[in-house]
Amino acid sequence: MAVRIACDSSTDLTREMYESLNVSVLPFTITLGENVHTDAVDINSEIIFDYVDKNKVLPKTSAINEYIFNEFFEKNNGEDGLVFISISSRISSSYSNAARASENFKNVHVVDSSSLSTGGGLLVLYACELRDQGLSAKEIADKLDERKKNVQASFVIDKLDYLYKGGRCSSAQRLGANLLKLHPSIVVENGSMLVHKKYRGKIEDCTTKYFEDTLNEFSNPDTKYCFITYSSATEKMLMNAKTVVENYGKFENVYVTEAGATITSHCGKNTIGLLYFNDAK
Repeated sequence: MAVRIACDSSTDLTREMYESLNVSVLPFTITLGENVHTDAVDINSEIIFDYVDKNKVLPKTSAINEYIFNEFFEKNNGEDGLVFISISSRISSSYSNAARASENFKNVHVVDSSSLSTGGGLLVLYACELRDQGLSAKEIADKLDERKKNVQASFVIDKLDYLYKGGRCSSAQRLGANLLKLHPSIVVENGSMLVHKKYRGKIEDCTTKYFEDTLNEFSNPDTKYCFITYSSATEKMLMNAKTVVENYGKFENVYVTEAGATITSHCGKNTIGLLYFNDAK
């Protein structure tokens, strides 16, 4: 048997990709009022946006607890071991819960992606490549830990409303950005989300500039694949993003994916990102 690869639902690959790669997924839960939903099963971005518009509060996302990880590892651990890829430990306590649960099993390795969304998805793809090459679970986990520092994960946000409601920016920052029509780009560094640049103007035009700037700044991509991932986006935002990447002309595979409920709950409408390994040799 091959090593089993698994991840939490924050990695934001499509259901078809998980199935074709034979990857097991442990979903987060999202609570809207008194109703508990399962990420990528019975909730999507439109449901979240509608809830926030009506109630003026964010959904509650909960870390996956140790008990659930125990059950998941018991069910999914293979004869040759399991590698589980987790959302950044600086964003959620799910990683520490998974790490503690893994101590109860032989040959279960938990990797802190130090990223989110398809930043973690990139590591899933890489883990599957290593699995298919016949590497052991420990060898795969070690290589993921080594390569994760080269994940370029960033995105541009239309408005700071969701980050403000989630306590990730101040009311002054939110007000200033909205008044000046500023759209910040957020980059994930060492597992944390940081404001990188600020763009001004229509979000469609800012999307183009952000994609161009990202490819110019992080200019050493592994061209095997990249992700364009969004919570929601206008048709023009998506068109502009795809045009920049197509004109760049270096990526062999460009995956366009929609962020799941876990990520959408914290970034809000019209958020779009470009993600790839920035470590070509």
